[in-house]
Amino acid sequence: MLLRAIDRFFSHEASGGILLMLSAVAALVVANSGLAGIYDSFLDARLGLMVNGEGLEKPAILWINDGLMAVFFFLIGLELKREILEGKLKNPRDVILPGAAAIGGMALPALVYVAINWGNPATLAGWAIPAATDIAFALGILALVGSRAPSSLKVFLLTLAILDDLGAIVIIALFYTADLKVDYLFSALIPLALLLFLNYKRVHRVAPMILLGAVMWYFVLKSGVHATLAGVITAFCIPMTDKWGKSPLHSLEHGLAPYVLYFIVPVFAFANAGVVLQGMSLSALLAPLPLGIALGLILGKQLGVFGVTFVLVRSGLTRMPHGANWLHIYGLSCLAGVGFTMSLFIGSLSFDDALLMNQVRLGVLSGSLVSGLIGYGALMLASDAREEAEPEAAEVA
Repeated sequence: MLLRAIDRFFSHEASGGILLMLSAVAALVVANSGLAGIYDSFLDARLGLMVNGEGLEKPAILWINDGLMAVFFFLIGLELKREILEGKLKNPRDVILPGAAAIGGMALPALVYVAINWGNPATLAGWAIPAATDIAFALGILALVGSRAPSSLKVFLLTLAILDDLGAIVIIALFYTADLKVDYLFSALIPLALLLFLNYKRVHRVAPMILLGAVMWYFVLKSGVHATLAGVITAFCIPMTDKWGKSPLHSLEHGLAPYVLYFIVPVFAFANAGVVLQGMSLSALLAPLPLGIALGLILGKQLGVFGVTFVLVRSGLTRMPHGANWLHIYGLSCLAGVGFTMSLFIGSLSFDDALLMNQVRLGVLSGSLVSGLIGYGALMLASDAREEAEPEAAEVA
């Protein structure tokens, strides 16, 4: 009975989002309990891989954010390559509406954040935090709506979130590179060249590519460029089809996804979502940093995604997703404001100060929670209205 219930849970589309939420709640509880000292000690524990005094030594939190998240971005890279070559991003016409909505959904939250934090150089570095969308969380909430929402909404949201992740990768590459060390960056070109050669030869075995990707990750990390980019680059070097017609990319993506969804992302959430509430009042949410993030996710995402979609559809440049109404689009725009994993990740790149990071967590959690609740409510109302309209249309016919 228990095994059957566990199997049903993990086979449900919303399971990843639910596990992510439970990890965030667990972090919040632990960070504000008697276990807070153990929690902080674990995250600050220094772990190292050294050979003759050379190697890496970092706190556990950075191994999670730089190491495990590189695997997360590796999976994102695999998904992006598959979608570009044979999926939802293959036909440019299908990308216009979600692509434009994704751009609006990144630009408007950033503008909202900058407007609130203008004149405060210490916090302006976090402008990209509310620009992100959490795929697992957003799709998990949409899955809770179930078949009541048209299937076209899932395609729209998935395409928007994938392009949003692509935008986040570009932002990280352009704006979160510190103290560039060119010698290490040039060293990273050696494993990259070998990866490109193996891709050209369409080799079947992925183990050598993973090993080369790990070497490139090390060099990229030491260069000052954020190491998660090595995960994306390695993913794009995995052949879509090998010389026997099989797909190493499909196999790797299928095999890796459960580990990322049910282990890496929850571990990241547990390590990064621990908001310390002690001594914090409601007015703390009104500080520029958390307020900018929260309003960026709540208002910026809604204005960006819904506004761009409305303009493009009304102007006749694109069509509304099949079977969807404007309340569906509004609900989906709210779900795009569930930033969580990506927002926390960009926050960790933006600030080193523990107090500022606590404010980042507060803003991300509050903004994502409100966005998720409004989005779910709007989608349920839209689906109810759709179900009521269908019988009336049938009677008239």
